[in-house]
Amino acid sequence: MALFGLLRRRPYERMGFELYGAAVAAARQPEYYATLGVPDTTAGRFELISLHVAVLIRRLRRFADKPAQELAQSVFDAMFSDMDVTMREMGVGDLGVGKRVKFLWEGFHGRAQVYATALDAEDMAGLEAAIARNVWAGQPPPEGSAAALAARARAMAETLEGQGFEGFAAGQARFA
Repeated sequence: MALFGLLRRRPYERMGFELYGAAVAAARQPEYYATLGVPDTTAGRFELISLHVAVLIRRLRRFADKPAQELAQSVFDAMFSDMDVTMREMGVGDLGVGKRVKFLWEGFHGRAQVYATALDAEDMAGLEAAIARNVWAGQPPPEGSAAALAARARAMAETLEGQGFEGFAAGQARFA
């Protein structure tokens, strides 16, 4: 009986991957890189994906019921499943993948907490500072870029707030 439990998929696994895919698509908008000066590097792309996924998971957790929590976990799992595959495609050896994914997970967790706290408190200065520190990795961002990205994160949060669980449960999310 226990073996069959291992073969069964979690109820929101597919939707988690679809929502993660929507977050990745939103994070890949060329304007982030061309207009705001986000570094078009592996690290820069990770930061934008992290921002989008963090805001999405924050929204799902605000539903505060078990299905929403399971869906939020599925989005997280999809993200780090993708990170694992990406590391392997980049040529990281099997022994190094686990350590690197764990490092990314820890970084994401910290970012998600800081972004959610700032959004919950409507602390735009705190959100802007966190975004500047993370996205530009200690380098000064182009003039006004951190503020513009913080404003977009807030708009994203507001757009997601207006969406019901039914859409998320169907694997659909609209980002601002």
